[in-house]
Amino acid sequence: MKRYRTATHWGVYEVDVENGEVVDVHSINEDPVPSPAMHALKEAASHSSRIDQPYIRKGWLDNPSTRGKSVRGDDEFIPVSWDDAFELASGELRRVIDGLGNTSIFGGSYGWASAGRFHHAQSQLHRFLNLIGGCTRARESYSTAAAQVILPHVVASWQEMELAQTSWTEIATNTELFVAFGGVPLRNTQMAYGGITEHQSKSGLERAQKNGVEFVGVSPQKKDMPEFMEADWFAVRPGTDTALMLGIAYVLENQKIADYEFLSSHCVGYERFRDYLLGVSDGVAKTPGWASEICSVAEADIVNLAIRMSKSRTFLSAAWSLQRADHGEQPYWMIIVLACMLGCVGKPGGGFGFGYGSEGYIGSDWRRFNWVNFPKSFNPTRFAIPVSRVADALLHPGETIEYDGQKITYPQIDLIYWAGGNPFHHHQDLNRLVEAWRRPSTVIVNEPWWTPVAQWADIVFPATTFLERDDFCMSSHDPYAHVMEKALPVYAQSRTDHEIFAGLSRWLGIEEKFTENKTESGWMEEMWVRSKKLAADRDLDIPDYQVFLEKKWIRLPDDKEFPGWLHGFRKDPEKNKLSTPSGKIELFSEKIAGFDYDDCPGHPSWIEPYEWLGQSDYRYRLHLLSPQPASKLHSQLDQTEHLQLEKVQGKEVILVHPDAAASRQIDDGDCVRVFNDRGSCLASVRLEKDMLAEIVVLPTGSWFSSLGSKSIEQSGNPNVLTRDKGTSSLAQGPSANTCLVEIEKVE
Repeated sequence: MKRYRTATHWGVYEVDVENGEVVDVHSINEDPVPSPAMHALKEAASHSSRIDQPYIRKGWLDNPSTRGKSVRGDDEFIPVSWDDAFELASGELRRVIDGLGNTSIFGGSYGWASAGRFHHAQSQLHRFLNLIGGCTRARESYSTAAAQVILPHVVASWQEMELAQTSWTEIATNTELFVAFGGVPLRNTQMAYGGITEHQSKSGLERAQKNGVEFVGVSPQKKDMPEFMEADWFAVRPGTDTALMLGIAYVLENQKIADYEFLSSHCVGYERFRDYLLGVSDGVAKTPGWASEICSVAEADIVNLAIRMSKSRTFLSAAWSLQRADHGEQPYWMIIVLACMLGCVGKPGGGFGFGYGSEGYIGSDWRRFNWVNFPKSFNPTRFAIPVSRVADALLHPGETIEYDGQKITYPQIDLIYWAGGNPFHHHQDLNRLVEAWRRPSTVIVNEPWWTPVAQWADIVFPATTFLERDDFCMSSHDPYAHVMEKALPVYAQSRTDHEIFAGLSRWLGIEEKFTENKTESGWMEEMWVRSKKLAADRDLDIPDYQVFLEKKWIRLPDDKEFPGWLHGFRKDPEKNKLSTPSGKIELFSEKIAGFDYDDCPGHPSWIEPYEWLGQSDYRYRLHLLSPQPASKLHSQLDQTEHLQLEKVQGKEVILVHPDAAASRQIDDGDCVRVFNDRGSCLASVRLEKDMLAEIVVLPTGSWFSSLGSKSIEQSGNPNVLTRDKGTSSLAQGPSANTCLVEIEKVE
């Protein structure tokens, strides 16, 4: 038996291998709270769902005129040789480029495929497509699309602030009151983009609680705040956080306890916002009573919370889930306005932040260092669409949409190439996606397993798992770098993504451009050498590559002092201007107002969602929340026995309040159909009293299992129910958390 080190997005582990099989998985000593998701690794690499060789969908082969698009996703696959698969795939790429142009190729990918820096599926795919003329790409992410677009107009770019936010150390030392809109759900902190070594979110919260920081959780679920935090719970209706914040802001303004000096010196546009707040501009004062009617929080509680916040060094946080809803830009903008009214922005332990409890690195005070990536080259088309508008683009070629002051016209996409990620997990209204996915002539996929995206492909290339190749894990938000050792023999005829694209490049005559005559190990050594030079420029000394390989991991030294988020701006707003048009925090944005969007005006506003619990004429009376799963990353390895044990007879568990269950004659453990006009799925009931009676909670992550439009999805995938609508004309982000459903017992 031999032990190997590897890394994932949910932690770093050592795997014991005997006779080509993983027999055990161990966490490392450096990780105080290892994720239990590691146990799925035991069976993943040799699981029966592995793809053993290239395959072509039968209908695609048999019907060259129509490609049998109508049965994509419900068809058998024919095994073929690598050369045959390369010939067919390269021929399709040539056909589309020559006949329609490169924007008719959609280069679909998502960054969660592997924590490896070199074998990063998205980078490998985009380099290949860029070298053959480019493609249509997706911009932003399903996680934070609305935030990524609104925040640069108001305070700073997402990239600028994501890694610079207030640390748990600063919060534990200086904060008096921590108000968490959307809570701080520790289940999400198992994961971090690019990998994570030390899971420190729980210990950060524990330090803060021990130091006397008081917590308030604002969420439809009480358990979105860990029990040990002893947080006060404000049970807010889903999608109404902006109204609640406006009610709090009204108290601060009405009682003249806002920090007017800070609003004048560090912000622009408060007067315009105040006219809206007081009802001068629209005739509706945003009083606590008005807010209470919308958000279901008692008027007195809103007033008391506002006064409590004004008397404390208050930190406001917003979960990523808030902006994944209709008009999701508004709560993020409004939380900034509220923090500025309190005047704590830029003070140690005060102000605002986003995503605490959304990923494991947020709140850390580790050194930030941008390691060199695998070079993707340049996309000659310079064309991208918002990530959650993929189905729109496939269904409506030639249609023009608004986006952040621009107009985007969808191209005629006739080929999808997907490597890494699962659109049948991330996307909304999967029945609509099914219709859209059958529009292009060809779908090509690199995948290790017969995942939903592989099942819905035409040409399938079998890819290796991270346990079957050498790589390294180096993340900009993690102070460690780890060797990812090849622990297992390559499964059947699998190849790495790099080998697959090198093979396709050979058929297209660009192999030398793609590989630059380097081996995979040569690429990795070059990336390390270039990173070493960057480190030297920052007076960081990292070892030579061979020393790193022998040691298997390194840790960068800590920064002498972690820079406080907006501390410099508060001290001198003229010397330390922000990147906004005014250089200050924009509570009213002239630029956004100039876009003239009805669904995103020039200041944060309460805009009624397209469906919500406040409607009196909507026949679905339960609000569906679809958070990330507690036991895995997105839908990864959902097929393994370890993760199937989290379900009941293959069905995802849905949380239902006892009152809602009783009124529908439903008991704990019953199988139910969850449905609305968009679709339906099956799930197994677990009763949960610590949440609003009008909500149900069904995590994402179950592999999409449905045949035909509007059939009942079998495994409990909530995205057959969510609506495929952009957050607004500004960001066009996903709005999955705005969704009403009904449930009924089934046998």
